[in-house]
Amino acid sequence: MKVTAEHNERIAKMTFASVYPHYLTKVVRKGRTKEELHEVIRWLTGFDDAKLQALIDENATFESFFQQAHLHPNAELIQGVICGYRIEEIEYPLTRQVRYLDKLVDELAKGRKMEKILREEKK
Repeated sequence: MKVTAEHNERIAKMTFASVYPHYLTKVVRKGRTKEELHEVIRWLTGFDDAKLQALIDENATFESFFQQAHLHPNAELIQGVICGYRIEEIEYPLTRQVRYLDKLVDELAKGRKMEKILREEKK
């Protein structure tokens, strides 16, 4: 699927607060916890719980959300298909970052081990 400019703009203007409850419902329904969801978000963005809550409270758009994030150096290891798009082929950085988050939440909900989700290097 080809990502259009309209699609990118729609994602940029979407608020994280509008999507977060869906992430939470999805993972809890599948037996995971809010703490695990926050761990995944913290790994990707660097946001602690207080910063995450502040972004939710201020209705930050995904554009603002990811401008403030410090993406994990291993984020580019997140690959695969999510929402019909192959992540590594998405050219627009913001859309790719949002799909990174979607993919991590999806993996969490599917019961993948946390060390696999967080792309930890083998020791």
